[in-house]
Amino acid sequence: MKNKIALVTGATSGIGKACALTLAKLGYNIIATGRRADRLKELAAELPNEVEYLPLVFDVRDREKVLEILGALPEDWKAIDVLINNAGNAHGMDPIQSGSLDDWDAMMDINVKGLLYVSKAIMKGMTDRKSGMIINIGSIAGKEVYPNGNVYCASKHAVDALTQGMRIDMNPFGIKVMAIHPGLVETEFSLVRFKGDEKRSESVYQGFEPLLAQDIADIVEFAVTRPPHVVIADVLVLPTAQASATLVKKS
Repeated sequence: MKNKIALVTGATSGIGKACALTLAKLGYNIIATGRRADRLKELAAELPNEVEYLPLVFDVRDREKVLEILGALPEDWKAIDVLINNAGNAHGMDPIQSGSLDDWDAMMDINVKGLLYVSKAIMKGMTDRKSGMIINIGSIAGKEVYPNGNVYCASKHAVDALTQGMRIDMNPFGIKVMAIHPGLVETEFSLVRFKGDEKRSESVYQGFEPLLAQDIADIVEFAVTRPPHVVIADVLVLPTAQASATLVKKS
């Protein structure tokens, strides 16, 4: 994988950070994006010395900024081999009739439109070169709808549909397109969803062993190391204790 380039969005924590570190260990040079410059600086210290690193600070919701920054990549960084669309969020867990419009906007803008903006900026180069791989990080919420999940589930169903659409449209160019749909992964996800309520966030992962961010990064590693004729198109991954979006065996 030496001299290949991977772009990972939402690389400041959780799954995105784990994917960036794992791809770097494989030899990929890393473009990491996120909103927190300090976290991107910390990531640099964890990368192997031989790997080149380009941190980019922007919010994927900002269409103009996404297209401006990714459209002006230095020449040596333009040929992106792997795009990991990881940036995403969940805000609130209210019945749809009492949901917050701001929460809805945040989820649709980041999970759906942000993914589209970043992909738009990168796909042209991949189709021109007739090579590349796109991995979209979805969710079990893209396969099932659960109580009070409404708009979040809708956004992740959109990720699933967009992945399938990308796979069809990218097929003539030989570009691999994959989605990974995790169940319960212990990251900052619930802390964001519950708006900083640490007690409520921690309770989500108590009484069973959840997935870790590295478990998802391991699937990414397997996917990118398959031979050219193989694409792992769609993966639903759950902790052993989880049978569905709502059924979890807790002690």
